[in-house]
Amino acid sequence: MKHQATPYFSFDGMARDALEYYKEVFEGEVLGIQTFGETDFPSPPEISDHIMHAQFKKGELFFMMSDSFPGQAPNVGNHISLVLELESEEEIHTYYKRLTEKGTVVMELQDTFWGAIYAKVRDPFGINWDLNYTKK
Repeated sequence: MKHQATPYFSFDGMARDALEYYKEVFEGEVLGIQTFGETDFPSPPEISDHIMHAQFKKGELFFMMSDSFPGQAPNVGNHISLVLELESEEEIHTYYKRLTEKGTVVMELQDTFWGAIYAKVRDPFGINWDLNYTKK
Protein backbone atom coordinates (compact mmCIF):
# COMPACT_ATOMS: atom_id res chain seq x y z
CA MET A 1 0.00 0.00 0.00
CA LYS A 2 1.35 3.40 -0.98
CA HIS A 3 1.08 6.20 1.59
CA GLN A 4 1.48 9.91 0.96
CA ALA A 5 2.25 12.36 3.75
CA THR A 6 0.49 15.66 3.21
CA PRO A 7 2.27 18.66 4.66
CA TYR A 8 0.08 21.06 6.62
CA PHE A 9 1.47 24.53 7.29
CA SER A 10 0.26 26.70 10.16
CA PHE A 11 0.80 30.45 10.13
CA ASP A 12 0.16 33.35 12.48
CA GLY A 13 -2.00 35.42 10.12
CA MET A 14 0.28 34.93 7.08
CA ALA A 15 -1.44 31.97 5.38
CA ARG A 16 -2.91 34.06 2.55
CA ASP A 17 0.51 35.63 1.79
CA ALA A 18 2.15 32.21 1.91
CA LEU A 19 -0.48 30.74 -0.40
CA GLU A 20 0.06 33.50 -2.98
CA TYR A 21 3.83 33.05 -2.72
CA TYR A 22 3.64 29.28 -3.34
CA LYS A 23 1.21 29.81 -6.19
CA GLU A 24 3.74 32.14 -7.83
CA VAL A 25 6.74 29.89 -7.20
CA PHE A 26 5.21 26.56 -8.25
CA GLU A 27 2.56 27.82 -10.70
CA GLY A 28 -0.09 25.61 -9.13
CA GLU A 29 -3.69 26.12 -8.18
CA VAL A 30 -5.52 26.91 -4.99
CA LEU A 31 -8.19 24.25 -4.60
CA GLY A 32 -10.16 26.11 -1.98
CA ILE A 33 -9.96 28.70 0.74
CA GLN A 34 -12.27 28.82 3.73
CA THR A 35 -11.91 31.70 6.16
CA PHE A 36 -12.83 31.69 9.83
CA GLY A 37 -15.62 34.14 9.02
CA GLU A 38 -17.18 31.72 6.52
CA THR A 39 -17.55 28.92 9.06
CA ASP A 40 -19.95 28.22 11.90
CA PHE A 41 -16.96 27.84 14.21
CA PRO A 42 -17.04 30.55 16.90
CA SER A 43 -14.05 32.82 16.35
CA PRO A 44 -13.08 36.41 17.17
CA PRO A 45 -14.08 38.99 14.55
CA GLU A 46 -10.47 40.15 14.08
CA ILE A 47 -9.62 36.83 12.39
CA SER A 48 -12.73 36.57 10.22
CA ASP A 49 -10.66 37.06 7.04
CA HIS A 50 -7.86 34.69 8.16
CA ILE A 51 -7.66 31.30 6.49
CA MET A 52 -9.13 28.40 8.45
CA HIS A 53 -8.27 25.89 5.70
CA ALA A 54 -6.79 26.02 2.21
CA GLN A 55 -5.39 23.49 -0.25
CA PHE A 56 -2.73 23.86 -2.94
CA LYS A 57 -1.87 21.50 -5.80
CA LYS A 58 0.65 21.36 -8.64
CA GLY A 59 0.94 17.91 -10.18
CA GLU A 60 1.99 15.56 -7.36
CA LEU A 61 2.80 18.49 -5.05
CA PHE A 62 -0.08 18.90 -2.59
CA PHE A 63 -0.29 20.64 0.76
CA MET A 64 -2.78 22.33 3.05
CA MET A 65 -2.51 25.33 5.35
CA SER A 66 -4.29 27.54 7.83
CA ASP A 67 -3.82 30.45 10.14
CA SER A 68 -3.63 29.69 13.84
CA PHE A 69 -6.25 30.68 16.35
CA PRO A 70 -5.40 33.71 18.54
CA GLY A 71 -3.12 32.71 21.40
CA GLN A 72 -1.96 29.56 19.58
CA ALA A 73 0.70 31.02 17.26
CA PRO A 74 3.01 28.38 15.76
CA ASN A 75 6.77 28.57 16.28
CA VAL A 76 8.77 28.75 13.08
CA GLY A 77 11.69 26.34 13.25
CA ASN A 78 13.97 24.17 11.21
CA HIS A 79 12.40 20.85 12.18
CA ILE A 80 10.38 20.56 8.96
CA SER A 81 11.89 19.99 5.56
CA LEU A 82 9.97 19.13 2.43
CA VAL A 83 11.69 17.23 -0.35
CA LEU A 84 10.77 17.93 -3.96
CA GLU A 85 11.98 15.31 -6.44
CA LEU A 86 12.16 17.29 -9.65
CA GLU A 87 11.99 16.02 -13.21
CA SER A 88 14.62 18.10 -15.02
CA GLU A 89 17.60 20.41 -14.59
CA GLU A 90 15.45 23.24 -15.91
CA GLU A 91 12.81 22.63 -13.25
CA ILE A 92 15.27 22.56 -10.34
CA HIS A 93 16.93 25.77 -11.58
CA THR A 94 13.52 27.47 -11.95
CA TYR A 95 12.33 26.59 -8.43
CA TYR A 96 15.73 27.40 -6.92
CA LYS A 97 15.71 30.84 -8.53
CA ARG A 98 12.15 31.56 -7.42
CA LEU A 99 12.62 30.33 -3.86
CA THR A 100 15.88 32.23 -3.36
CA GLU A 101 14.45 35.55 -4.54
CA LYS A 102 12.77 36.02 -1.14
CA GLY A 103 14.20 33.03 0.73
CA THR A 104 17.53 32.12 2.33
CA VAL A 105 19.98 29.66 0.80
CA VAL A 106 20.84 26.93 3.31
CA MET A 107 22.83 24.88 0.77
CA GLU A 108 23.74 26.20 -2.67
CA LEU A 109 22.47 24.43 -5.78
CA GLN A 110 25.18 21.87 -6.55
CA ASP A 111 26.12 18.50 -7.97
CA THR A 112 26.16 15.81 -5.29
CA PHE A 113 27.93 12.53 -4.59
CA TRP A 114 24.60 10.70 -4.94
CA GLY A 115 24.29 11.62 -8.61
CA ALA A 116 21.85 14.49 -8.24
CA ILE A 117 21.65 18.25 -8.37
CA TYR A 118 20.53 19.44 -4.93
CA ALA A 119 19.82 22.60 -2.94
CA LYS A 120 18.21 23.50 0.36
CA VAL A 121 16.34 26.82 0.68
CA ARG A 122 14.39 28.32 3.59
CA ASP A 123 11.49 30.36 2.25
CA PRO A 124 10.37 33.67 3.81
CA PHE A 125 7.84 31.77 5.94
CA GLY A 126 10.44 29.51 7.60
CA ILE A 127 9.71 26.38 5.54
CA ASN A 128 12.79 24.41 4.40
CA TRP A 129 12.68 23.04 0.85
CA ASP A 130 15.08 20.29 -0.29
CA LEU A 131 15.24 20.44 -4.08
CA ASN A 132 16.59 17.30 -5.72
CA TYR A 133 16.99 16.28 -9.35
CA THR A 134 18.51 12.83 -9.92
CA LYS A 135 20.52 12.93 -13.12
CA LYS A 136 19.57 10.45 -15.83
